[in-house]
Amino acid sequence: MRSQFRIREEVATDQAPWGQSRWLSHPASTGARQVAALDADLAPGQGHSFHKHPDQEEVLCVIDGEIEQWIDREKRILRAGDGMFIAPGTVHATFNAGGKAARLLVIFSPCVGDGFEAVDMSGEAPWRELRA
Repeated sequence: MRSQFRIREEVATDQAPWGQSRWLSHPASTGARQVAALDADLAPGQGHSFHKHPDQEEVLCVIDGEIEQWIDREKRILRAGDGMFIAPGTVHATFNAGGKAARLLVIFSPCVGDGFEAVDMSGEAPWRELRA
């Protein structure tokens, strides 16, 4: 592990059904053990449905755009400059609520696996009914 700059244009982009992301830090890119961070673009109409991180804390900050953020059964609209903290094991979800990509900074701690682990909860009650 060594300290390093992570320049946006130089970091590999990962494609996902919900958009794209770039790891600012995770075990494979920096050797990090305690913190994983990613820069993510959530595409219009897309989201990361209800899930939880059993052994990790998460901090999310909206850099640009607008998201529909759920923490347990509470929903809020977050905009640039807004953020949230998620305790381990808390079910949550993030959906793009605007007409353009939403840019997010997401931080997980400690690193688990390749940086984070997510357990899908979207098919279970009450989560499957919340956005129906």
